[in-house]
Amino acid sequence: MLLLGAVLLLLALPSHGQETTEGPEVLPIPKGACAGWMAGIPGHPGHNGTPGRDGRDGTPGEKGEKGDPGFAGPKGDTGETGVTGVEGPRGFPGTPGRKGEPGESAYVYRSAFSVGLETRVTIPNIPIRFTKVFFNQQNHYDGTTGKFYCSIPGLYYFSYHITVYLKDVKVSLYKKDKAVLFTYDQFQDKNVDQASGSVLLYLEKGDQVWLQVYGNGENNGVYADNVHDSTFTGFLLYHDIE
Repeated sequence: MLLLGAVLLLLALPSHGQETTEGPEVLPIPKGACAGWMAGIPGHPGHNGTPGRDGRDGTPGEKGEKGDPGFAGPKGDTGETGVTGVEGPRGFPGTPGRKGEPGESAYVYRSAFSVGLETRVTIPNIPIRFTKVFFNQQNHYDGTTGKFYCSIPGLYYFSYHITVYLKDVKVSLYKKDKAVLFTYDQFQDKNVDQASGSVLLYLEKGDQVWLQVYGNGENNGVYADNVHDSTFTGFLLYHDIE
């Protein structure tokens, strides 16, 4: 077909030395054009081009709904103790508290005595009569009977100090006709000895306490003179409020 187009083009051109007659102008066939051409077979697809640039960020969407709470995580380690802060200003005084209940009476209960022996003559198995009075302000000790009479119930302390001479000594402290404390001392020939004892006793009102020689006269070495004393003492530690 290219050859046919070239022949037609030569016939259309004028010869040298010949006059051209005017006629209709023959336009040249465009380069590359072909009369009665037919379409060719489609070619293979080309390669993919390089990716384009990222587009601009879109507008923010609407806020979504609140999600469900997550599970609690494990407890963290205890942190170090911080530095002690500066002491704050003093606060305002608080409101007064309620009035308390009435307390015990301010009255002081007293009961005490301290007596001594004036003569060495004592009789076994009966109360020893201490008639030398050092203190007996409340008169709770009776020198005529040798007994202490409880007028205030409570806890009492009793003690005695006996000078021992000429015989052995065995004495007992009695409460309500019952011996509660015994003291024994063996006399040493030509020596003056001492025996003593003490005890705490709870007494009720009307109880009696006294000291007496226990047994027969062989243990009756209780002694007293102008330079040697045998004493009996007792006093209230605290009274029973019930």
